[in-house]
Amino acid sequence: MIRIVLTLIIFGCSTQASRASNEVRELEYVEQIESSYSSSSIGKIVWLKTKGKKFLTLYTETEKKENLGTAIIVHAMGGHPDQRQLINPLRTYLPQHNWATLSLQMPILSIGEKQDEYYFLFDDAYARIQAGIDYLVTSGEKNIVLIGDGLGGMMAAYYLKQNAEAEVKAIVAVSLSVPDTEHEQAQIIKFIRNIKQPFLDIYVEYDVSEVTDSARKRRMAGKKSSSYRQLIIEGEGHKRQHDEGLMVKRIYSWMNWVFR
Repeated sequence: MIRIVLTLIIFGCSTQASRASNEVRELEYVEQIESSYSSSSIGKIVWLKTKGKKFLTLYTETEKKENLGTAIIVHAMGGHPDQRQLINPLRTYLPQHNWATLSLQMPILSIGEKQDEYYFLFDDAYARIQAGIDYLVTSGEKNIVLIGDGLGGMMAAYYLKQNAEAEVKAIVAVSLSVPDTEHEQAQIIKFIRNIKQPFLDIYVEYDVSEVTDSARKRRMAGKKSSSYRQLIIEGEGHKRQHDEGLMVKRIYSWMNWVFR
């Protein structure tokens, strides 16, 4: 009963439960993150709002007074803004290299739901990314980069497809796939062709087949753009268990080059 009441207070009621974020699961992540946070934690919790509902983000400042910009981090399918695989290293290591980070809780579904069902959440994902951008712009940030992992990269690409004039200067998509689907929200090849911002498409040698098998398609889609670059990290698997820091280094090195 307490959890139900808290869910209603924090997130509000959903009128389209089958195609809306799983609010109870989001709340579980909120409780998990809040319970682990202390005065010594890296970053701070920032609540943003969209469509009348609050959602959690984690903002981490740079160690220097001035920064190069801020990276908005979009986690993979079913994840959260502090998950150990890639997202936590990105949001905590980038600030050591002069990039602040804002890691967003994105809409999620119940455990076991397939990726196709997530495409119906992309407009909600768009709204959350926009809320993050608005927060940074209001704070005076000018150099904003979108970084998305897996489905998060698809959400970031969809955002820029919908809003070509957004206050976003570059995009990084990690382990980006090209789904065989007619869903408008997932036409990745079309998005790559139309995105004008500098675009880093980065994956690992032993990534999931949906990523490696479509790498050439993505590369061909981006070949006419001087702003598109594809980068592969050799000898690494999808979970990046050998050297996750190398992925982070490749990302911030590219970002530093773009804003040199």
